[in-house]
Amino acid sequence: MRGAYTRSTRPNPIPWINMSIHAVKRAQCHLAWDNSIPPVLRVSSGAAVSFDCLDASNGQLDASSTLTTLAALDFTQLDQVNGPIFVEGAAPGDTLRVDVLDVRPGTWGWSALLPGFGVLLDEFYEPALKIWTLHAHEDGKDAAAMDGEYGYAWFDEEKGIRIPLRPFAGEMGVAPGKPGAHSTIPPYATGGNIDTRHLTKGSTLYLPIEVEGALFSIGDGHAAQGDGEVSGSAIETTMNVTVRLTVLKDKPYVKTPHFETRSPHKSDEEFYCTTGVESDIREAMRAAVRNMIAFLVAEHGLTRADAYMLCGVAGDLRMHEVVDMPNYVPE
Repeated sequence: MRGAYTRSTRPNPIPWINMSIHAVKRAQCHLAWDNSIPPVLRVSSGAAVSFDCLDASNGQLDASSTLTTLAALDFTQLDQVNGPIFVEGAAPGDTLRVDVLDVRPGTWGWSALLPGFGVLLDEFYEPALKIWTLHAHEDGKDAAAMDGEYGYAWFDEEKGIRIPLRPFAGEMGVAPGKPGAHSTIPPYATGGNIDTRHLTKGSTLYLPIEVEGALFSIGDGHAAQGDGEVSGSAIETTMNVTVRLTVLKDKPYVKTPHFETRSPHKSDEEFYCTTGVESDIREAMRAAVRNMIAFLVAEHGLTRADAYMLCGVAGDLRMHEVVDMPNYVPE
């Protein structure tokens, strides 16, 4: 996923303790983005919703799974999302603000090499499966937890290869305006399988609304992921995630997913990010920059020329989503 970044001065996330939180169960899920799917819940703008999500295998894999289990996967049942949620007051042209309030992965996860999937699919023909044990830090008792690290998993303890866990939902989106069922595998301008590793606890996602009520859904828990999810999977896991959904009427420039996040490193710097969604990587990169220019003009009063120059001297471009064909998502 490629994209454009700028420094953010947003305030800290709004406190959510003592708020009434709606709940969505594991079984309340669907396998396509489709604006005709009835909502499982209707909430007011600003409401918090907690989701209990299965892993991306839709429960087909567990901690005892083997290559035999992997070979029997039903691919039509993968990448389910929980929802949809109807948000009162949401209308086409509005923006849905999604504040990620909490993300808690399960105690185990899996990663796999699946034939025909991943950026090196022409070099890796044999399937492989790794089952992970996920360790959570005790809140406030581990210095790493203070840097946004939820916990850790050993890739190879004997060799000292330790993976920090920064869990997030790989799928977050709203229903597209175009009728019909749309696969949950690729990303879209309305979100979906954007697999953006920066959307951890404390981050904010902005999604363009194309249908009444927005119809928000979420899923695909990742305990950890590298940029691009290049091998075809992250540390896939079950997930309990809580988000706050707020309708915004003043961000018409949000035409693709935008987000704000803290750096995963030891820094208090924050960034505002824009994305581009195209089938051509170069055009996707161009769209991400174009969307950042629109943000800087609308929110900071720059001229288009100055905004373009600022992107040239201070903006970052990264590739994040490269395996969920046919679209790529720069950020």
